[in-house]
Amino acid sequence: MDRQTVARAIVAVVLTAAFAAQTVAALRPHVPLLIVSTAASLAVEGFLSRWQRDMVTVLAKLHADLTVRHVLRDLLLVVGLLRLGGQDRETQYAPLVAGLLVFYALHCAIQAVSVLVRRTRTLPVVTRNIDASALRLSPAPPVLLRRPGHRLLVFGLPSTAGLLATAASGATECAALGIALSLGLALMGLCDLLPRLLPSRRPAGEQEVLDWFDAWLAEYRPTVGLYFSGGASSAYQANMWLEPLAGLDGRPLIVLRERFMVHKLAPTDIPVVCLPKVADLMRLEHSTLQVLIHPSNSGKTSQVLRIPTIKHTFVNHGESDKLSSCNPYAKAYDEVWVAGPAARERYALAEVGVEDKDVVETGRPQLDAVRPYAGPPTGPYTTVLYAPTWEGWDGNPGNTSVIEAGENLVRALLADPAVRLLYKPHPLTGSVDARAGAADLRIREVIRAANRERAGQRPARGGELALRTAELDRLTADGCRPGADHVERMMLQSAPRPGRAEEVARATAAWEEAYWASLPEGEHQIVTGERPALYSCFDRADLLVSDVSSVIGDFLASGKPYAVANTSGLAEDAFRTAFPTASAATVLTPDAAGVPRLLDAVRHPERDELTAARAELKLRLLGPADPPSQMRFNKAVQDLCSAARTHRGRMAARLTAEIPGQRGTLLDRHRA
Repeated sequence: MDRQTVARAIVAVVLTAAFAAQTVAALRPHVPLLIVSTAASLAVEGFLSRWQRDMVTVLAKLHADLTVRHVLRDLLLVVGLLRLGGQDRETQYAPLVAGLLVFYALHCAIQAVSVLVRRTRTLPVVTRNIDASALRLSPAPPVLLRRPGHRLLVFGLPSTAGLLATAASGATECAALGIALSLGLALMGLCDLLPRLLPSRRPAGEQEVLDWFDAWLAEYRPTVGLYFSGGASSAYQANMWLEPLAGLDGRPLIVLRERFMVHKLAPTDIPVVCLPKVADLMRLEHSTLQVLIHPSNSGKTSQVLRIPTIKHTFVNHGESDKLSSCNPYAKAYDEVWVAGPAARERYALAEVGVEDKDVVETGRPQLDAVRPYAGPPTGPYTTVLYAPTWEGWDGNPGNTSVIEAGENLVRALLADPAVRLLYKPHPLTGSVDARAGAADLRIREVIRAANRERAGQRPARGGELALRTAELDRLTADGCRPGADHVERMMLQSAPRPGRAEEVARATAAWEEAYWASLPEGEHQIVTGERPALYSCFDRADLLVSDVSSVIGDFLASGKPYAVANTSGLAEDAFRTAFPTASAATVLTPDAAGVPRLLDAVRHPERDELTAARAELKLRLLGPADPPSQMRFNKAVQDLCSAARTHRGRMAARLTAEIPGQRGTLLDRHRA
């Protein structure tokens, strides 16, 4: 049983015990027990709202949400007061009960108005980096007014406290004061929400927003877009294509389908639009958008593929020998863009319906800035990057080395006193197989233990890292408070000022230099989060240890040595045959027995027998270095845009010839 399950069980037991004790205390009655049990249940409520939100959802599914619990808590207090005072006190307590009923009525009214306000602020289009001031955008209501559970807990606390004080002292004034405060807070909340329903305070209506969006499309005239749909943890798949997209000729656009993804994207100056509804997505058919680039497949991809005026290309978020790199879904696109000849061969061998004429080699534009191999380690430490992939959806034990080999590999690397380890696990590690998540935690603890034995002095940089962090945070901050909704974010994340993207790029490079310089020379690192990026780790590493994944192909851009963990159960020769990306790698078994020899070859290049093989594989995987990948990527975009314009012209000509009476409408509809 994991810690999360144990914590939930403890919370459930304590909450149940508190209500049971409160019930007994109210019926007996017993004032000290009533006070203690009520205070305990309130403390648990605070704990749930702060640290156990999943448990809140579970209780709501059991029809024991916070409203039910709060009403029960106050009801038991009233019962306790009546039992304490006898029948002669019923008349005295009647106004208090009436006040409580009015408070709960106001709570329901606030919730109803809050729902109406939320509906007026749920726009059909969500944008970022676009001036949407014409839509009468405004700040969101306070978070407390939008969350019924938190609101009731805060607004109802004075009345509960007052009832407790009355139970302890017998003075009804305490309960009256507490209920009055709760009523006042509820009235203030209602007065804050009601004016937001006035026509002058509401954002633009649905049709007005759609008309504005059509006008913006006509003015901006986008040519190429990035289309992305996915879960919150998949944003990295789109983020890796933001810089190549920004470097294209033309007017780029990012098209999203999930509202939350708008603020999950990394900093970019490219206009972002989110179109959750299919009907609104179809409005792109009437725009100048010619090409959509797809870094991933999703259930919503088929919806945009219905637009006949746009050409679609699949670029994937990484290439590897795994089956996901030659998914049959790829045949739905007009073209499939790959890094080099190896991917072309992969599609041909897979026989998934992708024709060779539709495969275009563009390289990997993200890798143009990766530093090339500059020789063996020159300092006292050899920096090794261990970047395993995740377990995948298919349950193949060979997908990730974390479960079967991770600890062995890390311990073998740390056994060499001249190794400095960078551990960067995949963001989705443990999301499917709990064993992978548990192994990841154990690996981290092994690394922390090794660091405790290797204490080093941190370089005195005069706060350089703090300075660079503050600068980068300032440039990339969205300016939104934590409680901002999508409308408020649209208002604050307007059109960026000129030159911001260049400033962010310079600040990022300066931050990375300051980050690595701020670390003790031999300290092992567990690298998670957005900073530093994977490619920054590439530049610092002398050696990569990974699995069969796109990380291998990307690392080959550096020309440095790499190793692949073989947890598939195949013999080494069969493994290299099955996974060509491992042909220039040192293949490591789960027991990590080959690590010492591997490190020796990294430190003494004359003993490295795979140098030529890596150069050859790099050419096969990534294509030629000249022209640069960004140039090839840009040419592919322009060629497909040209094909889209030609296709539109043929469609318009054919349709107007077949249906002369609709000439004007069809020409307008298919005009480039």
